[in-house]
Amino acid sequence: MPQSSGEDWSADARARDMRQASLAAHLEEDTGYSNMQQLIQLRWIAVIGQITTMATVTVGFGVALPLPAMLGVLSCLIAFNMFSQERWQDPRPVDNRQLFLALLVDVFSLTLQLYLSGGLTNPFVFLYLLQIILSAVLLPAWSTWTIVGIVSLCLVIMGAFAKPLAIPFDYERGLASLYIQGILISVAVNAALLVIFLVRINRNQRAGDAQLADLRQRAAEEEHIVRMGLLASGAAHELGTPLATLAVIVGDWSHMPEFSKNPELLAEIGEMQTQLKRCKAIVSGILLSAGEARGESSVKTTIKVFLDQLAEEWRAIRTIQTFVYENRIEHDVAVVSDSALKQMIWNVLDNALEASPHWLRLEATLEGDALALVVTDDGAGFAPGMLEQFGKPYQSTKGRVGGGLGLFLVVNVARTLGGSVSPSNRAQGGAMVRLNLPLSSIALEPEIPHAA
Repeated sequence: MPQSSGEDWSADARARDMRQASLAAHLEEDTGYSNMQQLIQLRWIAVIGQITTMATVTVGFGVALPLPAMLGVLSCLIAFNMFSQERWQDPRPVDNRQLFLALLVDVFSLTLQLYLSGGLTNPFVFLYLLQIILSAVLLPAWSTWTIVGIVSLCLVIMGAFAKPLAIPFDYERGLASLYIQGILISVAVNAALLVIFLVRINRNQRAGDAQLADLRQRAAEEEHIVRMGLLASGAAHELGTPLATLAVIVGDWSHMPEFSKNPELLAEIGEMQTQLKRCKAIVSGILLSAGEARGESSVKTTIKVFLDQLAEEWRAIRTIQTFVYENRIEHDVAVVSDSALKQMIWNVLDNALEASPHWLRLEATLEGDALALVVTDDGAGFAPGMLEQFGKPYQSTKGRVGGGLGLFLVVNVARTLGGSVSPSNRAQGGAMVRLNLPLSSIALEPEIPHAA
């Protein structure tokens, strides 16, 4: 295999790795944005909770609190949260540093309110646990330990300098004790907020992990394609010479008197020449898909002509009773014929032919800025498990070694072109595979006039 081909595959692999790393970083930033939204919501709940607590304690229980100072701290927290909500109104990347700073603001706000309202004697001192647990879930280890150190320092400062809360600490009264009631409310609030927000945060992280796992699966599949492409390209080079030799020998046979006088042998020689041409076309297609000989094989055409020729060639070399081809494209588009695209469509048709050798249908339409190809058959349809595993390598019901690679390549070529493949079962029986490909990935020019 030429060295340039191997270098191209290596360059493609490096480019894929960079794209996967970029997408993984983007997913992590999306998860950070969702977590920041959760912190903003939690802060609004804290604002409402503080207003309710101050009103209840001062009016309902007659406990004296430094309301001007506490309302000042609360006003700063409201202003900060309004600023945060405005800044993070539209999705944007959020890293661990920004989450760490947001949690620090919450810790300092809680510390000031507790310092002004009894310090360690305030039952709501247990709300520190909420901040520590959230940091353990959202932040890396060093950030969490930093939060723990800051909280510990705040507790020491409050224990040394804060004035005790002016309420009776009558523990012997049990549930009738105001302090015991405050502890119960504090623990209940802590538990409720932890359950609500940890469930949401875990859901965000699971969604991000699922997307990252999907990206890794796609990377593994693309790596599999790279290895298959290297192997196929090398095999194509090796097969080129013996196929050319066989073509020459069969051509000489057709002119030898021993064969030219025998119509049956001459017909078989003609069939051999047809199959050799097909093998050579497959080899050329493999080399073209591997990035070789593209300059001499590319042909400017239109999507209608490309599909018409594709369907005609496929029907000429396959045995099928009824092949219904409907090209409903009215406004033509200029394209460059691509062997990979052609082989992808042939793979879908071949797979349908194996399931339905008597009847097959291919319909082509333009839907907006996309090419829609629908292949239907009247076979047994897809098994439920196959629909879920459609396009995965080596997933096949045919029982052959290497089965399922055809549809695997179909899905990945479509994905490379920015399109999609959607399999389904027909209500009246049989299967349907729909290919959607954006015209921008195959078009040569935006538009051309109507074909005559």
